Amino acid sequence: MNSDNLPDTTGHDAPKEFCGVCGVYGVENVGATLYQGLFALQHRGQEGAGIATGDGRSVHSVRGLGLVSEVFQGNDWSRLPGHLGIGHVRYSTTGSSRIQNVQPLVVECVDGLWAVAHNGNLVNAGRLRKMYQEAGAIFQTSTDSEVLVHLLADPMYRMRPRRVCRALAELDGSFCFLLMTRNCMMAARDRYGFRPLSIGRLGNGYAVASETCALEQIGATFVRDVEPGELVVFDETGMHSSFFAEPPARGAASCIFEMIYFARPDSCVFGQNVHGVRVQYGRQLAQEHPIEADVVVAVPDSGNSAALGYSLESGIPLEFGFIRNHYVGRTFIMPQQKDRVSSVDLKLAVLPVSLRGKRVVVVDDSIVRGNTARRRVQRLREAGAKEVHVRISCPPIKHPCFYGIDFPTSSELIAGDMNVAEVCRFIEADSLGYLSLEGLFLPFGGAGRFCCACFNGDYPTDISGVTGSKVALETNPELKLDL
Repeated sequence: MNSDNLPDTTGHDAPKEFCGVCGVYGVENVGATLYQGLFALQHRGQEGAGIATGDGRSVHSVRGLGLVSEVFQGNDWSRLPGHLGIGHVRYSTTGSSRIQNVQPLVVECVDGLWAVAHNGNLVNAGRLRKMYQEAGAIFQTSTDSEVLVHLLADPMYRMRPRRVCRALAELDGSFCFLLMTRNCMMAARDRYGFRPLSIGRLGNGYAVASETCALEQIGATFVRDVEPGELVVFDETGMHSSFFAEPPARGAASCIFEMIYFARPDSCVFGQNVHGVRVQYGRQLAQEHPIEADVVVAVPDSGNSAALGYSLESGIPLEFGFIRNHYVGRTFIMPQQKDRVSSVDLKLAVLPVSLRGKRVVVVDDSIVRGNTARRRVQRLREAGAKEVHVRISCPPIKHPCFYGIDFPTSSELIAGDMNVAEVCRFIEADSLGYLSLEGLFLPFGGAGRFCCACFNGDYPTDISGVTGSKVALETNPELKLDL
């Protein structure tokens, strides 16, 4: 293959995700509780964090760039009084990394203060934003999330019954929204069910979070998931449910990458324990791509469960080959490629004593761009591995995602231009095996309830007009203003 056609090697293999949300109603110590919940969701976003609380009279907010522990350093919870609140951790898939885009967004409408936190990507945000801007509306951020604020403030919705439901029904794409006024919290999930959102009971109150690991962290008991197309309202009269959208004709389209990579292993997502599903992926991978080898090693942390499954099924001993430096963070959610590439070698150390002279099966969750997989194979060989066989617990990623995963163009995807043999040669492995699409859905009895567009190009929504750029909603600096 001509070297001019090789993919860019400045990025990072793993996909990058969006955000995590957590909300509580009817609890004491709201700020501290949400802090703990967001801490459990830190893996979903490291660019910024924020909390907004309500005390029945006003809305209070603290937000900033950085990790949860950095934004809330000092833990002065007197700044966040009240009995309800919502929180957010951010990775920017729409809008650049700046303080204006950190959530929850807090805005003042004619009927009072609203706070909004969003996980996902709206595929019709550009059209709606342009419509409001041409009508004279002013946007304070470059995120797609702010579109909902303008819908809520629009007299066409504000003056009619079921105002929030009507506004949510205008949105298309993936979203889990937490909304809050000074005395009410709401949780909504898109009609496709792309992203997980779970409800828990916390004492006499309630909690909502992107993953059940956050509910467990704050001591809440899981009740159920928010259903696709559902709006759940929490107020002084309890919990109430209504639906703003009918299920799509093709059925739900939950993001399978939550299972493969994003979610924490101790979470239950889409009704299944994440660790258990990943172990099954590893077992299936061993059946589909067996190899004679001496040790199985995982690429931590998201490859751990699949590597265990591969070892159990194949009978090849599981060994420590990589040691993760937990102080580097998850390089997949670093927004700039130069930051990701500088962190590749810092993130994982190699353990030569486990590898020297051995035939190694290395199990990872995905290959996106190919550069990091190539570097890891090189490091295993430098440590003395005799053979390196790469096994991936998902199919080849060939198509861009428009629902919150930051690989928006096919040119960024190594499997978009190369077949398996060519990818194997590029990463310099002795063999390469991907989990089949059929194997991916075996734990669920079929693919009907999941979105797998990044593997097969079958998108659940209309994506015409979507640019795929995370800065598509930014103001054009070259635009000439007519003063």
